[in-house]
Amino acid sequence: MSSYTMASAGIVTIYKSETSGLLTWTVENNGFKVELIQLLPDFIRAIYERHNFPTNEVERIASYCMFGTILKNTSNQHLSYRVTDWTYVSKAKNGDSIETFPVKTKAEWLQEWRTIGITFSWTLLPDIGEFSIGDWQQGFTSIQLPRESVFDLLYEWKLDGVEHRAVIKNIKCAPAFIQ
Repeated sequence: MSSYTMASAGIVTIYKSETSGLLTWTVENNGFKVELIQLLPDFIRAIYERHNFPTNEVERIASYCMFGTILKNTSNQHLSYRVTDWTYVSKAKNGDSIETFPVKTKAEWLQEWRTIGITFSWTLLPDIGEFSIGDWQQGFTSIQLPRESVFDLLYEWKLDGVEHRAVIKNIKCAPAFIQ
């Protein structure tokens, strides 16, 4: 577990889609806006099947807790982040923290895919972001937890070289399907 103190994220807004029931977490803190959108396994399957991934790899990817992630620099400074600095803490049913894990990076996915002959690299959140004022990017963030698991996301970024850390608490993985 990390030994540094985490600041709570700014005000976290949770939006529930009226049509799908899926949740989106949005937070802006010290010039960094993060949006995490629950993605259903069937959506993930459709994306990777469309790009001719082998069925067993499609299923492996769909087994992850996936989020559409949108990041934006809302400051008047240069912003940077590295996914390798991000972790998540799994939660027990009673809400107690269990264990800390690194967020899986795009580079890790690409290395695994290359070993089975896949060269596709779109969809995943870039490992490193260097943002000028107003810049943004998006991609999938993958958390290796079962459906409907709850976790805290601990993330870091820099504004003009000054490090910031925050946590978004009680994020929930999407269900296996919409009921």
